[in-house]
Amino acid sequence: MPNTESQAPTNFIRDIIAADLAVNKNNGRVHTRFPPEPNGYLHIGHAKSICLNFGIAKEEAGRLCNLRFDDTNPVTEDTEYIESIIEDVHWLGFDWEDRLYYASDYFEKLYNYAVQLIESGKAYVCDLSEEEFRPYRGTLKEPGKDSPCRDRSISENLELFQKMRAGEFDDGAYVLRAKINMADPNVHMRDPVVYRIRRATHHRTGDAWCIYPMYDFAHCVSDSIEGITHSICTLEFEIHRPLYDWFLDQLNVECHPQQIEFARLNLGYTMMSKRRLLELVAEGHVDGWDDPRMPTISGLRRRGYTPAAIRNFCERIGVTKFNSLTDIALLEHCVREDLNKKSQRVMAVLDPLRVVIENYPEGEVDELDAINNPEDPEMGTRSVFFSREIYIERDDFLEDPPKKFFRLGPGREVRLRYGYYITCVDAIKDPDTGEIVELRCTYDPETRGGSSPDGRKVKGTIHWVSVAHALNAEVRLYDRLFTDENPLGSENPDNYTDLMNPESLTVLKPCKVEPSTRDAVPGDKYQFERQGYFCVDNDSSPGNLIFNRTVALRDSWSKIAKKQ
Repeated sequence: MPNTESQAPTNFIRDIIAADLAVNKNNGRVHTRFPPEPNGYLHIGHAKSICLNFGIAKEEAGRLCNLRFDDTNPVTEDTEYIESIIEDVHWLGFDWEDRLYYASDYFEKLYNYAVQLIESGKAYVCDLSEEEFRPYRGTLKEPGKDSPCRDRSISENLELFQKMRAGEFDDGAYVLRAKINMADPNVHMRDPVVYRIRRATHHRTGDAWCIYPMYDFAHCVSDSIEGITHSICTLEFEIHRPLYDWFLDQLNVECHPQQIEFARLNLGYTMMSKRRLLELVAEGHVDGWDDPRMPTISGLRRRGYTPAAIRNFCERIGVTKFNSLTDIALLEHCVREDLNKKSQRVMAVLDPLRVVIENYPEGEVDELDAINNPEDPEMGTRSVFFSREIYIERDDFLEDPPKKFFRLGPGREVRLRYGYYITCVDAIKDPDTGEIVELRCTYDPETRGGSSPDGRKVKGTIHWVSVAHALNAEVRLYDRLFTDENPLGSENPDNYTDLMNPESLTVLKPCKVEPSTRDAVPGDKYQFERQGYFCVDNDSSPGNLIFNRTVALRDSWSKIAKKQ
């Protein structure tokens, strides 16, 4: 991606950074990071954070952005998630160069910093279980009270903490707590847990450790170790900021990053809860993390979204301090806008109805020219083949068409895209079901290319595919995952699966597509004329073409934007 400093949109975070640079704070350094927990796949909300953190770093030479995995909970983490996150960030167009880190890289340093807290009287080992400590914690309206373990001596705390590390205690027997203030109005400051015992094999350190730091401690210290200047995170961490600062204020660290919070992305007709997305996968409601209905980056990629479309979307929604629900139509508009410029046009018939052109010679084939992309003349043209028998869409014919139906009907004339004018002379029905199984038409040989030398006009243009040349394909029509715009904000969010759209996936086969798609490979993108934008699915193979609908052609967002 090119340097886009001159085009960078302003927002309050960039204003903070500009003000810091004006006074030479951090010696003029700007160093951000993207710190995912490897306990799931990234979703479109993470894309907003990726574009912000890496985007700020790309705006000016000398700025840096790290990719760091905050891998402090071996129970929920997996190398599968790490590999997917690395792939997603690269796919979006960003690179961390040689700055790929893991919180587990710092386990020894984190342990020593915890010892430093104990030695300064700022942490103690507590043997109350989570259930036993709960009444000590208080409520949002009532202060907590001190644990009976709070006054242990420094030497006893050090000894117990060393034994915790040595594996001498069972899981849950002891925790290390920060000694802050049990009466603090912010419950996160009421002696939070710093370390807990957890016997679980870590994906990188194996069984070397049986105690693991809590996220709030590991996160801020890892930021400091890496020399991060601006620790940008989502708004739900605003209440954690006093703890972020407290830890760093108590420790002998060389760098104290500034935590800045922004509103996370909430997207209509989907959800950004990693825990809920994991439930959808684990319970079989979707076909995996990369199901094209999922808001994961891998799901969007499989559906046919492009990195440019997602980056453009993240730029358009902006960065604010206010939570809101973004219309999914804007995301769809962004991908339409990008694919319109990049996708080859083809004709595909999803619900085929056979048409016989009675006055076209049997055995003959007419090779016609078709434009690959009117937005990009350099994409050139392709050949489409016209023959005596073609397929059209079943809903492009009505036996008794209403007044404003401009497609095919008895005695009606329409234009075949890139082809000829045809007129319907008969509709053949199945004698048992009464269903129309074939149309009989005639064509005007003087209208080759779609225009008439006598100047007569037709209002309807339809797409088609030659029967002799058509390829069979499976087409998967994807729609929004939920029927409710805000499924987790409904009256009963625990039953969010009741709000799943039963028509979020419709599989059509056999559909008929142009032979120009014969060599299509997974990831190839097309505009099916009059239908929408489609992408070749990962399951596709030679002789077994499978297309996913990325988005329909209709753009409701552009209409919304014009009204606004």
